[in-house]
Amino acid sequence: MRRPVPSCPDTSLEESGETVSEKISVEAQEAYERINASDDFAQLKKSYFGFVVPLTIAFMAWYVLYVLMSIYAGGFMGKQVFGNINVALVFGLLQFVTTFGIAIWYARFAASRMDPLADKLRDEYEAEIER
Repeated sequence: MRRPVPSCPDTSLEESGETVSEKISVEAQEAYERINASDDFAQLKKSYFGFVVPLTIAFMAWYVLYVLMSIYAGGFMGKQVFGNINVALVFGLLQFVTTFGIAIWYARFAASRMDPLADKLRDEYEAEIER
């Protein structure tokens, strides 16, 4: 059973395991459903998943390669690159570089391709529910 969120916090709803949802107007619900079914929203989701899924798979493959190489190619991973720095350490540090690189790439991608469309959809939604 769904209940509207009370005006003051009531932890008993959270502790009971019941679903708590915010009560919204019929107009807001209709606007949300219209936007959710729009081509722009479908494009936004396609753009998001088109970026996130391949990069997640690629990063996980890169991470699994690092782990498997550490387990099964100890000789290679233990080779000195320079001084006391070996291949395993370089691979490990590259995991951080890759993580930050993907985060920066995503931020730029979202700012250039997703945010303008999301802003447009939000503006449409807000204009529709303010009428």
